[in-house]
Amino acid sequence: MAKESSSIPCTPLLKDELDIVIPTIRNLDFLEMWRPFFQPYHLIIVQDGDPSKTIKVPEGFDYELYNRNDINRILGPKAACISFKDSACRCFGYMVSKKKYIYTIDDDCFVAKDPTGKEINALEQHIKNLLSPATPHFFNTLYDPYREGADFVRGYPFSLREGARTAVSHGLWLNIPDYDAPTQLVKPRERNTRYVDAVLTIPKGTLFPMCGMNLAFDRELIGPAMYFGLMGDGQPIGRYDDMWAGWCTKVICDHLGLGIKTGLPYIWHSKASNPFVNLKKEYKGIFWQEELIPFFQSAVLSKECTTVQKCYIELSKQVREKLGKIDPYFTKLADAMVTWIEAWDDLNPPKVAAEVPNGPAKGK
Repeated sequence: MAKESSSIPCTPLLKDELDIVIPTIRNLDFLEMWRPFFQPYHLIIVQDGDPSKTIKVPEGFDYELYNRNDINRILGPKAACISFKDSACRCFGYMVSKKKYIYTIDDDCFVAKDPTGKEINALEQHIKNLLSPATPHFFNTLYDPYREGADFVRGYPFSLREGARTAVSHGLWLNIPDYDAPTQLVKPRERNTRYVDAVLTIPKGTLFPMCGMNLAFDRELIGPAMYFGLMGDGQPIGRYDDMWAGWCTKVICDHLGLGIKTGLPYIWHSKASNPFVNLKKEYKGIFWQEELIPFFQSAVLSKECTTVQKCYIELSKQVREKLGKIDPYFTKLADAMVTWIEAWDDLNPPKVAAEVPNGPAKGK
């Protein structure tokens, strides 16, 4: 009997319903390693930095590429809400996508291997996480009860076993951990070698530090909350873009009854960023977060907030009122949050597929 070739891929999950968003300042050679997993999908590349620089994309990928000139042309004055010279610019890709799901990855993240040596299809695991329910209202001690070989443990309320819709799948990293600058300086040689074969739902009322380098989400459920803030050029803070988005998103998911999962899948984070450069970017954030966390922990949204946009606008008002006292930056950020929602609604009018004017560079 003829042996079936293992090189023949199965039909990719959500092939026509998911965009991969990649922020970059360099040629995307890293895509070669991801080719078996990413090539069937559409890529949205957000080029940061000098728009006159040509970014090379390996042949065979279907992609759109947006640089700063494209962002300015498409958003006009509202482009001020999109960060420059910072990976926070990736959220522009979320805005212009027309797909239901988004996966975003950094260009220094490679394919990891599980303990058996098998290459991990991170995208496939994220999709599985998003397509199965979450359990934010009651913690299951066997972690994900919907996973094969697991279930709800004794004492888990039957009334909660349908779970909640999953809005976000937060993946992890082998090799270089996602540490802040002080921890990098104290542990310069530390590498993460622990592969924990688990996915768990972050409980309602619990915040978490969301890393944007290996992240997937349901754009229709939570997309407008995935604003990565004002970071980088001209701003007093950096490296808190994904943190800010995560805190806002978690408050809104809790309010709307949505779930966020963390754990599998792993990617291989190949490159440690400079801890001294990071410290300069993070310096104010390290102090500010001691006030930001209590703010988000105590944030309450009104019952009139029935959509992500309404939630986000109300949260922006609380940011202006309460965090604006810490530093004028937060008043500016609150304004940008409103601008972000306005721009999102401009490009994504309800029930109408918005055409992006003056389309971007495309490739195959």
